[in-house]
Amino acid sequence: MGTRSRLTFCLYAWGANSYGQLGQSHVEDQCVPWLSDGSALQDRTARAVDGGGGHSVVLTGSGEVFVCGQNHKGQLGLGHNTDVLTLHLCPVLNHKVANVACGWDFTLLLTDSGQLLVCGSNAFGQLGVGQTVTHTAKLLAVEALKEPVVSVAAGLRHSLAVSASGSVYQWGTGLFSHAKRALSPHPVPSHLNSKVPCLVPGLSLRKSHLVTAGSAHCAFLTEEGRLFLWGSNKYGQLATAEPFLSSPGLLNPSLLKGEKVIKVCSGWTHVVAQTESGRVFTWGRGDYGQLGRPASVSGNAEKLSPGSVVEGIRKDFLPVEVASLNGATQIVCGSEHNLAIVGGCLLSWGWNEHGMCGDGSQADVFHPRLVSDLRPVLIGCGAGHSMAVCGVTTGLMQNSDST
Repeated sequence: MGTRSRLTFCLYAWGANSYGQLGQSHVEDQCVPWLSDGSALQDRTARAVDGGGGHSVVLTGSGEVFVCGQNHKGQLGLGHNTDVLTLHLCPVLNHKVANVACGWDFTLLLTDSGQLLVCGSNAFGQLGVGQTVTHTAKLLAVEALKEPVVSVAAGLRHSLAVSASGSVYQWGTGLFSHAKRALSPHPVPSHLNSKVPCLVPGLSLRKSHLVTAGSAHCAFLTEEGRLFLWGSNKYGQLATAEPFLSSPGLLNPSLLKGEKVIKVCSGWTHVVAQTESGRVFTWGRGDYGQLGRPASVSGNAEKLSPGSVVEGIRKDFLPVEVASLNGATQIVCGSEHNLAIVGGCLLSWGWNEHGMCGDGSQADVFHPRLVSDLRPVLIGCGAGHSMAVCGVTTGLMQNSDST
């Protein structure tokens, strides 16, 4: 009697695992991709994967939320503060979750109706629910957002959201100290020091497409393919001569060969953008290899070297194309490492202290490198770990974990 095959999905994870964020029932770092506990995803498709400092979130195609890892601030939304070593279903009541963004120790869940649900640490106001809540293990709605949200981003200690009308909101005080030093004696603008969603000024005529965030910077992409950046420029992540931008500044399109941007993602101190022709450019901090190309950046933007400045900007802070990433269908950033899918294959590069590049070593990777023989359909990063959802062809009469 023959068998009929079907395509199911499984999660591979690797890198830092001190809190069980790999979902593999242990807390040892993993330097090569390893199969996570597959029972949670059995017979389910995956819609999105993301991670924070020590936790992971997997969204299914039907809007379910599965979580694992560090939970000391309630960032898993399970109603308790105990770490979880395998994927557990997060109760989201009658909501279907469409997207997720993980900060260091907090989680933002965007429902398919445009409501924003949050959990975890609120020490810096990063949940957007006011300052009376220090942390929460139960999901709370961000009531201050009065219209549906279409895009969210979580930085280290701040958050961003785009409303259906295209307005951009920011909250969390993670950028405040940077702003105070840079702007003194002038006051810090309210959107950089708010514990509830605050409208980001200067964007009212722009139709925003998506937002992304670093440790102390922000970015948003318009529907017209223009990229705006603000916040700290300590490592050149804003590609400008200014040490700090309190309001969004347009990235000069000529720095990207005049092409429109279609995708952008951010690590803590670097930015990756893909243009309409499929070309990929990187800029910002590069001393862990996170730019995927040679970089002489080892200090910060305040230490200018003679003869290395073009129109007030350091040459080594300008966007540079990474040819091996041309045509990438997905790119994601951890804190200082990255994953990309190119031609169906998985590439990784950057910081590798915990094995998050998946090459079996702990040496930083300075150019995009093939990761084993994985051919994922979906990828995601935490600060120091990596995840890939792969398709698995199984017979109805047998079990198989092979990719």
